[in-house]
Amino acid sequence: MYDVSLRKSYFPAIVGEPPKKISVGDLLRRQARVHADRVAIREVGYDGENGRTWTYKALLADAERLGLALSSRHAPGTRIAVYANNIPEWVLLEFGSALAGLTLVTVNPAFRARELRYVLEQSGAEAIYYVAAFRGSDMSAIVGEACATSPAIRHRILLTDPDALFAGAAAGILPQVDADDVVQIQYTSGTTGFPKGALLHHHGLIQNAHDIMDRFGLREDDCFMHVSPLFHTIGCAILVLGILGAGATMLLPPVFDPPMIVGVLERERPAYLIVVPTMLIALLDEVDRTGRHIAFKGIMSGGSMVGPDVINRVKATFGATVQIVYGQTECSPVITMARRDDLFADLVGTIGQPLPNIEVKITDPQSGEVLPIGAQGEICTRGYHVMHGYNDNPDATAKAVDAERWLHTGDLGRMDSRGYLSITGRVKEMIIRGGENLFPAEIENAMLEHHDIAEVAVVGVPCPMFGEQVACFMRASGAARPAAAELKAFIRERLSPQKTPSHWIWVDEWPLTGSGKIQKFKLAEQFAAMG
Repeated sequence: MYDVSLRKSYFPAIVGEPPKKISVGDLLRRQARVHADRVAIREVGYDGENGRTWTYKALLADAERLGLALSSRHAPGTRIAVYANNIPEWVLLEFGSALAGLTLVTVNPAFRARELRYVLEQSGAEAIYYVAAFRGSDMSAIVGEACATSPAIRHRILLTDPDALFAGAAAGILPQVDADDVVQIQYTSGTTGFPKGALLHHHGLIQNAHDIMDRFGLREDDCFMHVSPLFHTIGCAILVLGILGAGATMLLPPVFDPPMIVGVLERERPAYLIVVPTMLIALLDEVDRTGRHIAFKGIMSGGSMVGPDVINRVKATFGATVQIVYGQTECSPVITMARRDDLFADLVGTIGQPLPNIEVKITDPQSGEVLPIGAQGEICTRGYHVMHGYNDNPDATAKAVDAERWLHTGDLGRMDSRGYLSITGRVKEMIIRGGENLFPAEIENAMLEHHDIAEVAVVGVPCPMFGEQVACFMRASGAARPAAAELKAFIRERLSPQKTPSHWIWVDEWPLTGSGKIQKFKLAEQFAAMG
């Protein structure tokens, strides 16, 4: 750990050895020179069998060819969306779009048409690259429905159609790309309940991934199992840029399926893994069920804290320590991270120390003053990792990033004299379910479309498996009170599965503030009292 003795809740940036400030495309070019014949990506099929492989040299060749094709269709700075699960073509598109000077808009493949349409329109994307189907969803039909009223979409291209994907490569020209250019738009929470597009730049994503993997211990001869969704910063930033930036090999299965994943882990013996706690527990359960033998050098987790029982179980089963990371999309995405040799109490009770080159402070949410050691306040951070802002939303940007470039996370926490942080709550009402951010107002707006519901309030309630689950409180518009099955079917037609409430509670009246606002914390207390 960094040996510091702080007198107030401010952690100065510790200067590390950051990589050269380069673009995503130049990172791949450098790695292809240094590790030309080493395997960069090994595809894993739905059946767990190995599929296609790319060496670093081959990955660069395909990425540059795709970059040329993209540049023949899109001018530098254009936004293009990707709507697909974890396939190698997603990674090729990530590098190809970066080489072409484009901005990649990442979309959750679980999104339905209304959610997809919002992202396409808010981002100003002019193209969507997608897969035909995933997890039983007709993605082509969803794309068609979403784009029917979005005239800005000029291209719809299947990622799995190489003729369409690489068309025009001979006519393309790769532009000069600056490391400070926006390379991705990733959607995250907002106080309005509608996702905001964080503008992330090349340098922030590359350096953050480098510093994470350096603290994790990843080296060029290692193999890393990639099971996090690529649409998230964990998947396409920490993992893709971190693994390939280290010169390691990435195993890429198309979906997280515990029996299949455990079989691959036993056969391939990757050294490292990053998963949210729910995925980690699922893998532990599968190993216990099958009696397979698996070991890791390191396991990283985030999204919610990992309890002592789980950490002990991981140590006994996998022989590894769980290193917690904390951050948010706006921070490229990690702010703090535990170390493998941290004390057990720190591993289960804190979110580690800040990464190199990052400042962190705990402030009074009202006054903005830095608080004494141990006092609860808002976690704020400043450094290379902070986004440029929110897409087409200057008001939200000004609220999140102040004039001195401090990002206000909306999370409440404490800092000890060593600079270790602990999360104590959230200023925002965002719900974190299984490591994924959910926005109450978005769910509320969808539920209000039901003719039997007059008012609705969505809150997060504790859940041992997912950290939090969604509870939906409703006041009826008449005598009818539809059953949970009907309500679930209603919301599933409108929003993706992870946003479906687990608890449906009808109320006759609300706990209100003096100004008539619903007191959501009172609803959470009522839920807890219900047992």
